[in-house]
This record gives sequence, C-alpha cells and structure tokens, in this order.
Amino acid sequence: MNKWFCYKEGIEIKKRINALSKEIFRKSIHMCAAIVPFLLDIAYWPVIILLSLVLIFYCIAEFLRYKGKTIPVISAITAAAARKRDENHFVLGPATLALGILITALFFQPLYAAIGIFALAFGDGLASLVGKFFGRIHIPFSAGKTVAGSLTCFVAIFSSTFCLTQKAFLSFAIAFIGMIIEILPLKDFDNLFIPIIIAAVSQFYFHI
Repeated sequence: MNKWFCYKEGIEIKKRINALSKEIFRKSIHMCAAIVPFLLDIAYWPVIILLSLVLIFYCIAEFLRYKGKTIPVISAITAAAARKRDENHFVLGPATLALGILITALFFQPLYAAIGIFALAFGDGLASLVGKFFGRIHIPFSAGKTVAGSLTCFVAIFSSTFCLTQKAFLSFAIAFIGMIIEILPLKDFDNLFIPIIIAAVSQFYFHI
C-alpha cells in the first residue's frame, strides 16, 4: 500500500514539475514580446513584416503538426510549450500573441503601442507564473486564475506604464483594466484583448 501511494505521489510530483516547466518556457517566450517596441523604434516596417511572416509560418507549421506532420524546431517548441488543454488541438497561444502585438503596433502610436505590448509581456506573463507557483486563493468564474497572479498582473502593468508615462493615475487605471481583462476566462484570446484595449485606452487618455 505504501509503495503504491509513493508511486502515485511520485507520478503527481512529476506531472506538476512538467506543467511548471512548460509554463516557465511558455511565459519566457511571452515576455520576449517586451523587446518588440524597441525593435519597432529601430526598424518599424522590417519588424512588422517579420512579425507577419512569423505569424503565417507558425500557423502553417501548427496546422501541419495538428495533421500529424512535424516541422523541425517549430513543432518541438510548440510541443514543449503546450499545456494540457492544448493537447490534440491547434495551439492558439503563439498565434494570438503575434497577432495581438502586430495589430497593436500597426494601429496605435509608438508610445501607446509600447504600453499595450508591455502590459501583455509583463502583466499577463508574470501573472501566470506567480499564480502557478504561489497562487492559493482562486477567483470564482475565472477558469483557475488566482488572487496572487492577478495582483502581480496589476503591479507589473502599473510599473511598466509608469516607467513609460510618469503618470500615476493613468498607470493605475491601465493596471486595473489589464488586471480585469487578465481575470476573465478568455484563454489565449487575452493576448489580443490586453494589448489592443490598453493601447486604445492610453491613446484616448492622451487625446482628451
């Protein structure tokens, strides 16, 4: 009985470690989005074209992977980052991430696009990691989001927005909006809503 219990406990620990490793890897890619505003400032159109090509290439590679045909490197990265809910599905996360950044960069002025992209990179990225490692209190009707993760999202977005604008009220409002969006059970579509909505609110604030 004890051996069976230890075996089951070992399997569970292994599953948790594997899930956390995937989350760290996935959110590391997520937070790399923070370099995009700097690259856009250096070479706007080449970066836009590159993002578009990455999005198209990923979608083709992921569609082929879903159909059972692996693409070197891309399929391996997708498999390493995929969560349990993504098993046997087209993994939307990287596609919505690239699309959210692309739309934000195209439709908003550089400062406001940077605010939105940083909110996505740091707010959503760190929220998930802290929630997985330290989250104990779950928020009802949020598909597993935690208080610790959501507060981390607020602090991260407030900090990045304040660094860019030096405006405390705007940073607070943006952080609150970002936290609410992050709490909603949007799955991978928060990659679209967070940068676009936050960039739009920022641009509206500066033009009223």
